[in-house]
Amino acid sequence: MTCVKFTFTDGKISGFLAEGHAGLFEAGEDIVCAAISSALYLVANTITDCMKIEAEIEVRDGYMRLSVPCKDLQRSQDIFDGLKLHLEGLAEQYPEGLKVLQE
Repeated sequence: MTCVKFTFTDGKISGFLAEGHAGLFEAGEDIVCAAISSALYLVANTITDCMKIEAEIEVRDGYMRLSVPCKDLQRSQDIFDGLKLHLEGLAEQYPEGLKVLQE
């Protein structure tokens, strides 16, 4: 199962920690894992490369952590809100493969 935990600072999403694999299908064919990964990478790339926010990011197999600085919380809210909605929708469809938490 993949678990995505959103972190908050002053009531705003300041980042996320994603761990695990959905594990619903064979490796390389898991559409849920691919959908989660794609959404996370889209947000990470948008924040760091398009918006030029100097976020802390760590990525390895089955793990991604991203955190934006306090000065950029407001700028990053729309993209984080969209990610949260997207992942919550996936979690409703595939509760055995994804859990979305708030810290």
